[in-house]
Amino acid sequence: MNLIKRLRTILAVTAVIVAPAAGSLLAPPVTASAPRPPGVAAWRAEHPYPSDPVAARDWFAGRSDSERHALAAAHPGVVGNLDGAPVALRYEANRRAMLAAGIDRPDGDFLLFDPRGRGRVAQVSGDLTTARRIVVLVPGMRNRLQNFWRGVGGQAYRSPAVWAADLRRAAASDDVAVIAWLGYDTPQGADEAARANLAEAGADALVTFVDGLVAVRPQATIVLFGHSYGSTVIGHAAARLSPRVTDIAVFGSPGMGVDDVAALRTGARVWAGLSDRDWVGWLPAGHMLGLGHGTAPSDPGFGARPFPAADVHDHDHYLSPGTDSLAALTRIAGGRS
Repeated sequence: MNLIKRLRTILAVTAVIVAPAAGSLLAPPVTASAPRPPGVAAWRAEHPYPSDPVAARDWFAGRSDSERHALAAAHPGVVGNLDGAPVALRYEANRRAMLAAGIDRPDGDFLLFDPRGRGRVAQVSGDLTTARRIVVLVPGMRNRLQNFWRGVGGQAYRSPAVWAADLRRAAASDDVAVIAWLGYDTPQGADEAARANLAEAGADALVTFVDGLVAVRPQATIVLFGHSYGSTVIGHAAARLSPRVTDIAVFGSPGMGVDDVAALRTGARVWAGLSDRDWVGWLPAGHMLGLGHGTAPSDPGFGARPFPAADVHDHDHYLSPGTDSLAALTRIAGGRS
């Protein structure tokens, strides 16, 4: 069996490397550093830029309501994307920024909006200011601002916004809020998906985002859900996450960058689900030539707690209504094993 896995690894890597494509796995990895929020230069000409979410929270706490609203109006790109800033103020700033960008989604609540490049957005389902449990859903490859609402390939069942809404409805509780967090550049092809650099940059942004949630909602506990490459992002963030993160659940995962739960160095419970009909299950495990993301979390040897996914018929329906996987993830979201 080990020989078969080794041969499958060699064949899979070779096939991708030699396949004709615009980008090759032999090409240097794309630069993936997280950009500063839009408008930072103008902000810094007038105000100090907070060094971390706690500093942001404390700085805004010292401003009057009228000052806060004036800041959201004058600097929506900064206020709307600044982790640690007041939740309602970020919603207000991002509505302004989205309208200015011609995005016809002003009725939602957004903790992040940046139309530059592939785009970044984070949409909230539920009441973040009162929720006892906050779920942060991290999507995987080929997601970008352009298809965040309509889904990859124009298929709604592949939309992070749809997944978050379905999970929130299944939870049927004001105690749970769900955030669809597209806060990093996802891989757009196999050449990027096989590498870890985008996951590492995404992990930095995710850690800061979670710290921002903890700063403004210290009473809440946080759950991270990672689909596909989103689970790889969570894996690279795990050791630096706040202890307020109690559960991590991954599905359709190609790997979390490590070979077992202990290597994640997290106190959170780690859950994994993988359908037998998900093509990710055929990907080679481990690391080779700087490619790959370690042992699949669904592998019993990884040590994650399994949840059912037998009735999921592909890579993209783990959060679809009526599935056993959605029922299990809903229980995890609510803090029930």
